[in-house]
Amino acid sequence: MVRHYLDFEKPLVELENEIDRLKRFQKGRDHALEEQIRRLEERLDRLRKEIFSNLTGWQITQLARHIDRPKASFYIQELFDQFIELHGDRVYGDDPAIIGGLSLFSGRTLVVIAHQKGADVREMAYRNFGMPHPEGYRKALRLMKLAELFRKPVLTMIDTPGAFPGIGAEERGQAEAIARNLKTMAHLRIPILTLVIGEGGSGGALAIGMGDRILMLEYSIYSVISPEGCAAILWKDGEKGKAIAADSLKLTARDLYGLGVIDEVIEEPLGGAHRDPQGMALRVKEAIERHLKELERMDMDQLLKKRYEKFRSIGTFIEESMGMEADE
Repeated sequence: MVRHYLDFEKPLVELENEIDRLKRFQKGRDHALEEQIRRLEERLDRLRKEIFSNLTGWQITQLARHIDRPKASFYIQELFDQFIELHGDRVYGDDPAIIGGLSLFSGRTLVVIAHQKGADVREMAYRNFGMPHPEGYRKALRLMKLAELFRKPVLTMIDTPGAFPGIGAEERGQAEAIARNLKTMAHLRIPILTLVIGEGGSGGALAIGMGDRILMLEYSIYSVISPEGCAAILWKDGEKGKAIAADSLKLTARDLYGLGVIDEVIEEPLGGAHRDPQGMALRVKEAIERHLKELERMDMDQLLKKRYEKFRSIGTFIEESMGMEADE
């Protein structure tokens, strides 16, 4: 399997290559070589912990976009006993950037709606890199209403750079589709659980993200704009300022948990979810199970009230006085 590495992982790559080289030459019980390999593996473990305990906002953004990062289709396959995909918005067509349908999770039926980026170049093109058109959001809306009709919880998985900004998408009402989803989700009389598994970009993410609980994987991001877009607006250079913008936007899971925007950070395996996808799936399954049980026990009127209060409280701030007093 070909592994893809990020620039800040280069010291780890060098050590891993050295360990692999020594293991290829190892024959029989060569105690000196075994000891050398053991010391290198210990050094690799220490270095990996050191690097991943001090990641910047831009480095976490790179991890959230990692080509090997598990996509929604992987979690659907790993978490659910059955999944029946439903297609089309009954208005224009089907949008492969959003997948959704009925699933069986720990004996209960859920409606699952997710962005799907694609795992290789061909699928990325087919899925439009996870950037939905209006018909994708209208498909999601149709599935949410179906869930409400049959009183089934909704699980959404977010992984998108944002809604597709093309001419056709605008002609077919991209903004209206997103706004209608937000309005509808605010009043849906069913539990909604949202999971950010990779990149959560702007209204394209929020259009399926108005959940009673919002969970984020440790190395995922969620922001009103990409670091490159922010840098292009503020400093007229999307590349040079992206690292500064990523830190300023407070887009990481830890930042957003501290600000009260999300409800839980799900820890990832050391090095990211792509290093141990099955292990990551088990952690996600436990978190979904726990939060669904809590949401299903709540009175529906109380649930809607809390959902309203949750989103109304996001973005509150305290204005500090400048300390200037008028002269008497």
